Amino acid sequence: MATLRQFEYLVTVVDTGSFTRAAELLHVSQPALSHQVRALERDSGGPLLERLPRGVRPTPMGRVMLPYARSALADAERARAAARRAAGLETGEIQLACVYSVTLGVLPPVLRLWRERYPGVRVRIEEFPHAETLLAAMAAGRADLAVGPVPAAWEGPVRRLGTEEFVVVVPPDDPAPDPVGLAALADRSWVHFTPGNGLAEVLDDACAAAGFRPRVAVRTAQTAAAPLLAAAGLGPALVPGNLLPPAFPGRTLRTDPPVRRVLAAYGRPGPDPLTGAFLELLAAEARVAP
Repeated sequence: MATLRQFEYLVTVVDTGSFTRAAELLHVSQPALSHQVRALERDSGGPLLERLPRGVRPTPMGRVMLPYARSALADAERARAAARRAAGLETGEIQLACVYSVTLGVLPPVLRLWRERYPGVRVRIEEFPHAETLLAAMAAGRADLAVGPVPAAWEGPVRRLGTEEFVVVVPPDDPAPDPVGLAALADRSWVHFTPGNGLAEVLDDACAAAGFRPRVAVRTAQTAAAPLLAAAGLGPALVPGNLLPPAFPGRTLRTDPPVRRVLAAYGRPGPDPLTGAFLELLAAEARVAP
C-alpha cells in the first residue's frame, strides 16, 4: 500500500524535475529515494516517472496519480494541525541534548519535518563531545531529551532508535578495497579525533579489535572536519555513514567486519506532550538502521 512518504517523494521529484535535487531537499540518499519511488510504482502497477537524459517527468499514469498524492499530503497536514491544536502543541520549546555526530547525521531530516509540522515550537540544541558528558548533562536536568549512544545507566525511559554504521573515508582515487578490513589499513596514518570526542574511542576500539593501534596524522575536535580531511588525503577517517552528504567528494568504504553503534533517545519519566511528539517523530525518521 502506498505511504505518505512515498507520495511526498513522488511529488518532490516531479516538482524539482530531478532525483538528485529531490534527495537533497528531502535529506535522504538518492538510492533510498529511488527505492521508495520504485516501490510505489510496483504497488501502482506501472511506471509513474519517465527518466529523461536531462530530467524527470511524470508518465500519463503518474499525472493521474499526482493530484491524489498532493491531496493526501494536504489532508495529512490538516489532520496533524487539528491534533496539535487539540493537544496544545502549537507553541513552546524543546531542549534537546545530543553528541556532535548526531547533529550532523541523525537530526537534520527530523528537524526539517518537525519545523514543517510544528512551526511554533522551537528546538534548542546543546551538543556534547562524548556520551558521558551527554549523560551528565541530562542527569543535571539541562535538557528534555538526549540523543546519543545507549546510556550505561539511566533511571528514566530509554528508547532505542536503531544502529548507525561507520564507514572509512579515503580520497576518491584511493585503491583500498570495498569493503575493507581495518587491518589492511594498519600501516596508514589516520585522521583521528581529540581525546574528548567520543568517536576517538570508536576508532581506537575498532582498530584494537583488528589488531593494531592507529597512527595519528592529525587530530580534530570537529566531527564534520574528519571526513573532509580524509577526502583531502591526510589519512583515512572512521565516521558514521549517515553524516556524509549525498555529494560528498571522498570515497566511502564499508568495514569488514562492520563497525556499528546503537543510538537511543532518553529522558525523564512521563514526558510532556511536546517531548513525546518529538520522540515519536525521531523514532520514525532517524537516519539509522532498525
